[in-house]
Amino acid sequence: MSAFLQPFLQRWRLWALISSLLMLAIAHGFETIGGLAPCALCLRAREVYWVAAWVALAGMFVVRTRGGERWRVAFNAVLALIFAVGVGVAVYHAGAEWKWWPGPTACSGGAGSVSAGQMAELLQGARITPPACDKAAWVFLGISMAGWNALVSLALTILSLLAVRHERRAS
Repeated sequence: MSAFLQPFLQRWRLWALISSLLMLAIAHGFETIGGLAPCALCLRAREVYWVAAWVALAGMFVVRTRGGERWRVAFNAVLALIFAVGVGVAVYHAGAEWKWWPGPTACSGGAGSVSAGQMAELLQGARITPPACDKAAWVFLGISMAGWNALVSLALTILSLLAVRHERRAS
């Protein structure tokens, strides 16, 4: 295994927590600074990162308790599974954006994806079109935000699996 990856794999739960919080912060930045309200699938992707963050944090505490070291592999494996779910959500979202398959029928934005400013406009009688899951709101290098999320989630899944292998070899 590469010497570059060793520090990350030895403290994978910490890095998974940092990565999840960073992804949530980036999403929040796109929403608040960029003015891009999230669609229903964007919110689902955020849920994955919230779950990963809480599992990573719990894992950091559990493995430091008496007998907790035996849970290192399990927590890393659960993180791999959570990030793999994130890959699935992101690929499904990106595919809906590219019209490879239909998005969810309920993906018309819903109340949960309306920002505070938009809610104020709505209350004043303005009509707001909520974001749709099948339209990319932001594209960089030909890849939508959902596509970038799929790539990041895939990388986090692979790193989690490498951390599982690292912990098995260490024990």
